[in-house]
Amino acid sequence: MNLRGKTFHKIDVRITKWMASTGLTLLRWSIGIIFLWFGVLKFFEGLSPAQDLAIRTIGTLTFGLVPENIIIYGLATWEVLIGVGLLFNIFIRETLLLLYLQMIGTFLPVFFFPSEVFKIFPYSLTLEGQYIFKNLVVISSGIVLGATVRGGELKPNIDPDKEKEIE
Repeated sequence: MNLRGKTFHKIDVRITKWMASTGLTLLRWSIGIIFLWFGVLKFFEGLSPAQDLAIRTIGTLTFGLVPENIIIYGLATWEVLIGVGLLFNIFIRETLLLLYLQMIGTFLPVFFFPSEVFKIFPYSLTLEGQYIFKNLVVISSGIVLGATVRGGELKPNIDPDKEKEIE
């Protein structure tokens, strides 16, 4: 391998090791910030674009028995708790359980209000539909974070024998 190739390889290995050592923390923080932010918005009427759909969804789920202010403040608190748990790495199992349950709730409008989720079923989404389906990434992130609660971690797959050849 020439000098340019060795230099690139060394930089690539360093970046890969950095990603492995910081990736889970950054993932936890980024998802935590999103939940905290979106949750706090729900405490202030009209600031959350998802507020009306969330209220109608939970209202439908509870057969209209829960007042709107309880629904929105309850959901806001729920999301803030998820955000705080992820940001401060506390009660992670419980936090992820709340996240998964909340994610189930975010997909209910697909079944309760499909005309608000799809422009043309099943492939053209409304803005609300896009907002809902992007949560597949949040669910996947929760699964990755959940894989670490018993000590799992990311490790770069760098062959030590190849490293000796390059040096």
